[in-house]
Amino acid sequence: MATLKIGSKGAAVKRLQKLLKARGFDPGVIDGDFGSGTEAAVLAFQRSEGLLADGIVGPRTEGVLARKKAGKLASALDQATPAVVSAMFPQTPLGNIKRNLPHVLAALKKTGLHDRMMILMALATIRAETESFEPIAEWQSRFNTSPNGHPFDLYDNRRDLGNRGEPDGERYRGRGYVQLTGRFNYGKYGKVIGLGNRLLTKPELASEPKVAGELLAAFLKPQELRIKEALSNEDYAGARRIVNGGSHGIDRFTGAFLIGANLIT
Repeated sequence: MATLKIGSKGAAVKRLQKLLKARGFDPGVIDGDFGSGTEAAVLAFQRSEGLLADGIVGPRTEGVLARKKAGKLASALDQATPAVVSAMFPQTPLGNIKRNLPHVLAALKKTGLHDRMMILMALATIRAETESFEPIAEWQSRFNTSPNGHPFDLYDNRRDLGNRGEPDGERYRGRGYVQLTGRFNYGKYGKVIGLGNRLLTKPELASEPKVAGELLAAFLKPQELRIKEALSNEDYAGARRIVNGGSHGIDRFTGAFLIGANLIT
């Protein structure tokens, strides 16, 4: 089946409409015209099956609709070259990109996030967090350190982060590409990437390039569908909020994503 979307017409659309109705998602009149009713049925089906809900019927949606196994998304890893990433990071030394990019791409491949959209998301997230394309540790600021306090004392007793008092604030401060923060997250994501409790006992590992890349991928993976829905709607601020919870670095994020989208096809 060719890719079908709003405005498509013909026998393929009629077959799609029949499949939707048979699966319990009524598109309305079976007329071979992909209109708003068919789009609504497709969106409902995609959400039901955990697919990207974009209202477009490509090979993956068609396969699941026809009760076939969903095909794998095409990998774009070979297009994410240092030269392409350098264009997305115009202020960054090329050496930093060459040194750290392989670890990021390896982590995305391992986690199954190597399609075009998620590669762009990962790279744009790195630019929003650290223009240098290097894992970083959080600096002191008025948000984490009180005027007369020791470094990161405002984090020490943050129950939402799982911290238990001094020295947890400084010990589990933000590190890596997504600024992993707090005792709870160091414990959780250390297990996710196969390090067990090592991040709890040696939290500085989160700033090592290989580990930072794996943490980035582990953080993005559970949010994959939400991220793709936001990006499909060109809601770059929404995609950024899923990772950061706010709009920090949104200009750098959007700029990097759009540059990359023209280079990675």
